[in-house]
Amino acid sequence: MSNNVPHLPLTETNNPRTTEIDRLSTRAILELINAEDQNVIDAVRAELDHIAAAADAIYARLKQGGRLIYAGAGTSGRLGVVDASEMPPTYNVPHGVVIGLIAGGEQAMFHSVEGAEDRAELGSADMARLNVDARDAVLGIAASGRTPYVIGALREAKKRGALALSFACTYPAPVHDAADLYIAPLTGPEVVEGSTRMKAGTATKLVLNMLSTTVMIRLGKTYGNLMVDLQPTNQKLRERARRIVERAAHLSAADAQNLLDACGDVKTAIVAHHARVSPAQARARLTRAQGSVRRALEQTE
Repeated sequence: MSNNVPHLPLTETNNPRTTEIDRLSTRAILELINAEDQNVIDAVRAELDHIAAAADAIYARLKQGGRLIYAGAGTSGRLGVVDASEMPPTYNVPHGVVIGLIAGGEQAMFHSVEGAEDRAELGSADMARLNVDARDAVLGIAASGRTPYVIGALREAKKRGALALSFACTYPAPVHDAADLYIAPLTGPEVVEGSTRMKAGTATKLVLNMLSTTVMIRLGKTYGNLMVDLQPTNQKLRERARRIVERAAHLSAADAQNLLDACGDVKTAIVAHHARVSPAQARARLTRAQGSVRRALEQTE
């Protein structure tokens, strides 16, 4: 490669396996896309040590009252916003504890905001607006590893003492240079050159799922694999809450609903049933256990 040609991120290179994809039948196109997608799982698995380090660092900050803030542009930003928005109903996380930022603001979730991702000062301004400090963790998401908005956010976060983490599907990359810890699943060139909503987007979704779910489990938001801290804000979630109590307490549907009604929430119902204590005593146990059902049940009184 000539020195006059800038080095391309891995996500922007051409995929030799798909150069004739427009000649293929529908089924053959799908088979080729599926084959490429198989590589994403292996790429993420290769980063498990880095993902674990990031999860432990995020957990430590949330446990001390800090926040997790995702910052990205385009597909990367949208996936961060989606993950953040799912934390309150799924794990009863207060709004504002996990935050998703996208270059260009809320409008950019649905429409392209031209040029927003190219402005590092917008990322810096978003960190200032949120008054990011040393208690917080900021995860900058940039598939190509060079998005100025994300780099600006990470640099400002570090300046304010926050933990700066980077995610990109390439390495090395400027976004990693701005971070304390990095995650870099090498998903390779896309099926359609540069279309990072595909393999890179899938890897992003997988890693965000892993990070947030692991942190929530560590924070005691589950009992076994049961979603015991959910907010039953609609009929589907109310039915799920009852089923969780059924399963955890080994009760009939009617008895589980009666217990849930008496206790007011899933965690209290499970602790009251298994520890054979009143709802008030169950809530006191949960308070001492910082919300963990398992630790609450291990207490002796």
